[in-house]
Amino acid sequence: MNKKRIVFFSFIFLVVASLIGYRLYTNKAKTKKESDSSSSAKRGAGVYGIVVESARFADFLTLTGTVEANEVTDVRAEVSGLIEAIYFTEGGHVNAGQLLVKINDSELRAQLSQAETRSVLASENERRAKLLLEKEAISQEEYDLTSADYRTAQAQKELIQAQLRKTSVLAPFSGTVGIRRVSKGSFITPSETIVQLVNATQVKLQFSIPEKYAGLIKQGMVVDFEVQGIANVFQATVYAIEPSIDPLTRTLTVRALTNNDKRQLIPGAFANVVFPLAEVNDAILVPTEALIPIQNGKKVFVQKNGRAKEIIIETGARTDSTILVTKGLNIGDTVLTSGVMSLRDGSPVKVKLK
Repeated sequence: MNKKRIVFFSFIFLVVASLIGYRLYTNKAKTKKESDSSSSAKRGAGVYGIVVESARFADFLTLTGTVEANEVTDVRAEVSGLIEAIYFTEGGHVNAGQLLVKINDSELRAQLSQAETRSVLASENERRAKLLLEKEAISQEEYDLTSADYRTAQAQKELIQAQLRKTSVLAPFSGTVGIRRVSKGSFITPSETIVQLVNATQVKLQFSIPEKYAGLIKQGMVVDFEVQGIANVFQATVYAIEPSIDPLTRTLTVRALTNNDKRQLIPGAFANVVFPLAEVNDAILVPTEALIPIQNGKKVFVQKNGRAKEIIIETGARTDSTILVTKGLNIGDTVLTSGVMSLRDGSPVKVKLK
């Protein structure tokens, strides 16, 4: 019996000794890890950085705009009537003054014939009255009435002739016609559109710039722009500027003109406009990954005496990988570019320059 107890207590002792040994071992490992971590913290966290150098940078704004036709109008008739003939092809080119549509004018021609007859008769009566006045056979008043009848007949004839001319709908300028909205035999009124006429040999680029940059825009400036679906970069020359800023959008509307001989640009297309600003010779450019957004702007970390220092900055335009810093940094500063999200102001750092 005593032998069994000795074996039992020996087993218990071995278990307790094993637990105490494991505990001592883990505490030692933990202490070593904390010591290594503390030592690492004292040495500083490993981060990458760059030394700020001056560079030449062409500042610019990216704006949105619209491509517009140089001239565009909805062709309409000036008088109501029945369409007698159509002289254009949908989607075709027409010249200024070309006949597009003829409206039936038979009634007006009959009225003109009648007015011409009256005019001839009134002219003869006026001639006779003048001879009689010279012979003092009639009074001046009687002659004046006859002369007034003649002038009235002439005016009536000219009015009908003007109405006859309006039955011929002419192209106001050269360009391309769209899809016609009437057919031969249709009765139209001046409120109905016959076809749209567009002159797009040149196109206008309309865009707006923020009030802050309104003083930089000048007539004759050249801006670059792109449209969706075309790889080319187009250029347009500013020719018109609104005289006042829109109080609702706080922007200034600008128009530029460019050639469209190849008909690549379609009126109504959306355009991305690059508006050039002043060139900066001693620009400070930093990688975009170095920036940390904060509530009131942006900040970066720089190395000062082996520690991370937080700097609030102001920025301008950006490229694909860098951004222009306009305030906060100086040439020669070491800007931290990686691992910055975990840094705090005053944290020790060990910088590896890129």
